[in-house]
Amino acid sequence: MIRTDGPIGLDRYMALCLSHPDHGYYATRDPLGVAGDFVTAPEISQMFGELIGAWAATLLAGFFGPRPCLVELGPGRGTLMSDALRSLRAAGAAFDLHLVETSPVLRALQAERLAGASPVFHDSVTSLPEAPLLVIANEFFDALPVRQFVRTPRGWCERRIGLNADQTDLIFGLDPEPDPQITAEAADGAVLTVPSASLGAMRDLARRLVRDGGVLLAIDYGHERAGFGDTLQALEDHRFADPLARPGEADLTTHVDFSALARAAIAEGAVVHGPVSQRDFLLALGLEDRAARLKARARPEQVSEIDAAVARLTDPNPRGMGALFKVLGISHPAVARLPALPSTA
Repeated sequence: MIRTDGPIGLDRYMALCLSHPDHGYYATRDPLGVAGDFVTAPEISQMFGELIGAWAATLLAGFFGPRPCLVELGPGRGTLMSDALRSLRAAGAAFDLHLVETSPVLRALQAERLAGASPVFHDSVTSLPEAPLLVIANEFFDALPVRQFVRTPRGWCERRIGLNADQTDLIFGLDPEPDPQITAEAADGAVLTVPSASLGAMRDLARRLVRDGGVLLAIDYGHERAGFGDTLQALEDHRFADPLARPGEADLTTHVDFSALARAAIAEGAVVHGPVSQRDFLLALGLEDRAARLKARARPEQVSEIDAAVARLTDPNPRGMGALFKVLGISHPAVARLPALPSTA
């Protein structure tokens, strides 16, 4: 494509690398776990999904009416939802389960693991029922394509991906002409990330929640306030990799801009709750009590594993999961409060 038509934007590159139906990263593999490229919170401990399930059960009982839709965006192996279902069933929650998943590999794993809940699969949120929705999005927004711009003496020029002089390797470059719509003040060399796909998805979801009722819970790694910097990263075999070296063979993500997501939701009339750190969210939901109950009937080696999982999920160091990951709630205006999340309305 680049040889024929010239350099492409980072958003196009990410979309092709991650979602191409034949060669895309998610279309061709199970990327999770020790044998994959990365591990998510639900894979670390059953407690994560169980607490999310208890959180969801509280809302389903109090707001959504007799038969709402429980939705997960990008459900991975189905681990989070499998664990959440234990809490939801214990609470007697009634709902129809809908999963938004494009990967045929992961969809097959989800269908097997969650067969008892009879999930309905969707390629995008546009085909979800017109009904109250409770949407769970764990590590969903970080993998959506972004555009990047670099500040130059000429202005903000979009970052593009082209070929080197020998036409053999992918390289980063810049559009020769600046984008007149970007006027942010910054020093030359600063990188501005515009999460175009994430903002579009958030606007669509917020619009649905305001129209039909519901709540979105987004958990992801990122920053609460907008800023400058290049957070594009590639992960392969649990190590950072060159994002241009092996297209389609490594996971590509960027840090989520939670302030931008919040503004997009507010613009559609939704109410924003949070964000708070994952550490504060899980502790407020009773992670330590849940761990104590599990340890009370566990073998000594399992006790150590439970303690290690709690420590990892709530690690307060700047790059630890407890601090780096944030939790954001979006709701219909009638929902004044969400468990463990302060309203910022």
